[in-house]
Amino acid sequence: MAEFKVVISDPKTGLTVQKEVKDPAAKAFLGLKIGDAVKGETIDLQGYEFEITGGSDFCGFPMRKDVLGVGRKRILAYSGVGVRKGEKGMLQRKTVCGNTIHNKIIQVNLKAVKVGGTDIFADAKAKAEKTRGERAAKKAGEKPSDAAKAEAPAAATA
Repeated sequence: MAEFKVVISDPKTGLTVQKEVKDPAAKAFLGLKIGDAVKGETIDLQGYEFEITGGSDFCGFPMRKDVLGVGRKRILAYSGVGVRKGEKGMLQRKTVCGNTIHNKIIQVNLKAVKVGGTDIFADAKAKAEKTRGERAAKKAGEKPSDAAKAEAPAAATA
C-alpha cells in the first residue's frame, strides 16, 4: 500500500501546497524518477502538469538525481542535495536515496510546469498576505491584534 505526501510548488510565486496521495493514485508515482513529468489528473488536479524535483524517505534522507536506483547509498559529495553549506571544497560523506520513487519514499516534491483551471495555491496566497500584513503591523510598532481592533470599529461604522 503506497502513500505519499506530495508537496507542490509554484516556481513563479514561491508558494507551496501539501496534498496527501493514497492508493491507487500513489501507485502511479512508483517507478518514476526525478525529472519525470506527471499529469495532474493522477492526483485529481485537472489541467495541471508537474515535474518531480525530489523527495525523501521514511528516515528523512533526501533523494538525489545523480544517484541511480531505489535504495540508500553513502556518497562523497561537496555540493548539492543533502550537503551543508559553508564548508567550501570539503568532501562530505552523506547518506542519500536514489532517484527512483519506491514504497519507502514518504514525501515527493513536485514543481508546477503547467497550471490548470482551478487555483490550488489560493489558500496559500491568502495565508501569505495575512502574515505579510502582520509583519508590516509589527514593524510599524503595533501588535497584530491592535491592527485588527482598529479595523473592526471602522468596519462597524461604515
